Parts: sequence; C-alpha cells; structure tokens
Amino acid sequence: MTALALAAISGVSWGVSDFIAGLAARRTRVLVVLWVSQAVGLLLSALVLVVTSPPRPPTDDLAFAALSSVAGIGGLAAFYRGLAVGAMSLVAPLSAAGAALPVAVGIARGEHPGALQLVGVLAVLVGAALASLERDQRGSAASLAPGVPYALLAALGFGLFFVAMDGAADRSPSWALAANRVTGVTILTVAMVVARPSLPSGDVRTLAPLILIGFLDTSANLLYATASRIGLLSLGAALASLYPVVVVLLARFFLAERLRRAQFVGVVATLAGVALVTAAR
Repeated sequence: MTALALAAISGVSWGVSDFIAGLAARRTRVLVVLWVSQAVGLLLSALVLVVTSPPRPPTDDLAFAALSSVAGIGGLAAFYRGLAVGAMSLVAPLSAAGAALPVAVGIARGEHPGALQLVGVLAVLVGAALASLERDQRGSAASLAPGVPYALLAALGFGLFFVAMDGAADRSPSWALAANRVTGVTILTVAMVVARPSLPSGDVRTLAPLILIGFLDTSANLLYATASRIGLLSLGAALASLYPVVVVLLARFFLAERLRRAQFVGVVATLAGVALVTAAR
C-alpha cells in the first residue's frame, strides 16, 4: 500500500474518531475522554511493538515522538472541546488549517511535489477554509462562532504534531507510536491526579465509545507515521487532513447539521484536492 493511501486512510480513521470524541465530550469531561482513549492507545501500541519487534531507534527519534505527543494532546484537547461547544461542521474544517505548517516545512526541506499535487494541496487547504465559513440568519458575516478559538488552537497543535511525528518515524513508526503514547498517558495521568475529575461508569455504553476512540486514533497515528516515513511530508499531511470532511459528513447525516453553500463547495474542493494529490504521482 502506498504512502498516499496510508495517509488517506489515516485521515478517515481520525475523522470517525473525532466525531465520536466530539459526541463523548458533550457528556464526559475532555480530560477523561483523552485519558481513557490514550490508555487504550498505549496498550495497542505496546502490542504492535511486541509483534513487530523493531530495533530501538536513536534517542532523537524518541524525543521527536515525545514532542509529537505534547503537541497532539494539546491539539486534541482543544479540538474535542471545540467539537463539544460548537458546530462540528465548522470546527473540524477550520482545525485542518494546521496542514499548512507541515506543507511549508516539507517544501523548506527541499521536497518538490508535482504541479498537480501542489494544486491538490492548495485545494485541500482552501476547501477546508471554505467549509468553515458561516453566516448569520440575515446573511451578513457572522461573529466568531463558538468553538472557533479552540479550532485554531487545535490547528496549531495538529500542525506541530505532523512535523514532529515525521521526525519521530524516520526509522521505526512502531517505536514512534509507543513513545508518543507513553508520553501522552504520563501527562494525562498527572493531569487526572491534579484535577480529580469524576470517572465514567463501567457500563459498556459509556466505555465502548472511549475505547473505540483510542483504537481509531492510535491506528490513524500508526498509518500516518508509516506514510510519513515512506512518502513526502507535505503530501501525506494534506491527505491525513481528510478528517474534517469525514466529521462534516457524519455530522450532517447523524446530527442533521446542515451545510451552507460555501461549506458544500469547500467539502467538494477538499475531496477534489485529495483526488489530485493521489492521482498525480
């Protein structure tokens, strides 16, 4: 499977995970959602590490993995909160602006995507921006919508995550994922001890979504880490940013969040951009 396909699948997996997390964060504190899902991810990443048994990478790679966890945890905390207090169809696309950071870093490193691929990357970013536009009922420009500040913080965190994970996965995506999850669970456990939030009940309907979030998010991380190792950072990050389109579509079908014309055009532009990035090799 090519790097572009892996990155695209990771974007879909992130999108489904984020949609479920947004719903969970409306009933459960974001810190608890993160802690449970990251703990599940730690178990899954440990299993992957045992099965694959890769050689231990240099300390620099592990340091990048730890940095990716700090950025990712911060981005997810802001993102989940934004999804909980704002419209998912607005918050999710806006957070995809973080893809601009790894694209810029990749080009600065000397990566040379093809012309059509660059057009595709631009379409993904512009499409995400269009999908985030919202107007009030009178048709004039709306004020800053609930969730937007969180979406912007999430974009910064996700952009830093993409760059750091690319550096962490140079030699071993499995080790990068494991180090990322160890760091994340450690940070969140300290936060849990300090904040002492009430834990979710042990019934299946409460825990199952949190477990599923951890499985999907960790799988997406592993797929992206592998894609960034064998492909171009700029293209992989753009395709991994498919997640807002998935969230918007799921919110439309399951929550009846309606897309305005500009948002619909943005979703179509994003999908067209993904098609260009994938086809123009």
